[in-house]
Amino acid sequence: MPAPMDFIHKLKFDDLPAKVVEQAKLCLVDLIGAAAAGSETAMSRIIRDHAVETFGARKNAVRLMLDGRKVGPAGAAMAGGITIDAFDSHDGHVLTKGHAGVAILPTLLALADPLKKVAGREFLTSLVIGYEIAIRAGIATHRTAKDYHTSGSWNSLGAAAVVARWMKLSPALTREALGIAEYHGPRSQMMRCIDFPTMVKDGSGWGAMAGVSAALLAKAGFTGAPALVWEGADVADLWRDLGKRWRIMEMYFKPYPVCRWAQPPITASLGLLKKHGIKGDEVTQIEVSTFHNAVRLATRTPKSTEEAQYSLPFPVAAAIVHGKVTAREVDGKGLTDPRVLKLARGMKLTEDLSLTAEFPARRIARVALTIKDGRVLKSDLVEALGDPERPLGAAGIVAKYRETAEAVLGKARTEKILAQAMAMDGARADARALVDLVLAPVKVQKPATTKRRAAGRPKTRANGSVQALAADD
Repeated sequence: MPAPMDFIHKLKFDDLPAKVVEQAKLCLVDLIGAAAAGSETAMSRIIRDHAVETFGARKNAVRLMLDGRKVGPAGAAMAGGITIDAFDSHDGHVLTKGHAGVAILPTLLALADPLKKVAGREFLTSLVIGYEIAIRAGIATHRTAKDYHTSGSWNSLGAAAVVARWMKLSPALTREALGIAEYHGPRSQMMRCIDFPTMVKDGSGWGAMAGVSAALLAKAGFTGAPALVWEGADVADLWRDLGKRWRIMEMYFKPYPVCRWAQPPITASLGLLKKHGIKGDEVTQIEVSTFHNAVRLATRTPKSTEEAQYSLPFPVAAAIVHGKVTAREVDGKGLTDPRVLKLARGMKLTEDLSLTAEFPARRIARVALTIKDGRVLKSDLVEALGDPERPLGAAGIVAKYRETAEAVLGKARTEKILAQAMAMDGARADARALVDLVLAPVKVQKPATTKRRAAGRPKTRANGSVQALAADD
């Protein structure tokens, strides 16, 4: 069992169990799929343009994810994290109540981009290290802090650890980097974004930026140790099992691109429709009983994809009307579907104190559907699909990746990314091709009508720049 600092700097690919390697590859493709879908949102376009305008670098510039333009490493990590976070379908961990990989992958891409060769096994090993450090930091932060903070406050430590490894910082400088990352990681208010959904979301992009900056600052002599969630006696037990208990195996994978707390009633509703052989247009009333934080996802008539993703009534109603919840249902024209809005407005949300007591280890809901003929169909207590106890499985995660990525990247590029990711553990595998595929710009098709542009999807060049195209209009 390695000491925490040895885990960062001395862990080798051969130390990873086979199941951990396979999980890392699935996390990788799941994150890339979320990034592809997220790259089409206004949130991603704004942050990428902001990174270019604000985080330009005279040297050591790297490419933005799915964009191609170059910025400083911290800006690239920030924009990549926010792009993934823009499409709320990436993996998470129940005890952190948040997400690790969303900050780790953009950080790794920023590190790998300048290199001519990128060992696939080192890429995967570093991804695992980032998850293991970030998840434990997240659990430790929740244990020691009274406020419910966003993921950026702790996934910053995972990002800092990965950069420290790649830069071969000494243990002393790595300690400073972790302290800086903890101190500057955004301790932002998660429930504020639940109650008032906006583009600030889960803070993960800022966590990635803080983590990358922390390691670079530590190398330059900036001090910041100690990181209390790393060195505190009250959290020491969380770090003793590094290299023995693999927290990455505890990840959940979302089947739907909305807040995890809204997913149990989606699963329950779709299960009722299938069990009783009824269609969505037969449903006249929906009642959901669930835990407190899920009831706070109360937006019924979302005006943006952010409001739709942090809603419970809207995606549950969309699932009943359409039989599914994809990007199409929580963005663009999907936000104005009158059938969905009618069901969402009339939905009854009730807190069940017994289910609140189970949170965050379990996220549970019960659904009752009233049918036109007067029947009331009631579900059992249901937990979300994708937890380790109810896994999507490798086939399900890959199918989800293909569905989200193909719509943006096309089939050929989607399949190339998948093939490269799944072969990363080969003895001679070079991740260079994967890095290029993920950083290259998306070819954005010209919108069919000006109406679509007015709805919040401005026409862009392949590099994502809205301003650059103004002269062409």
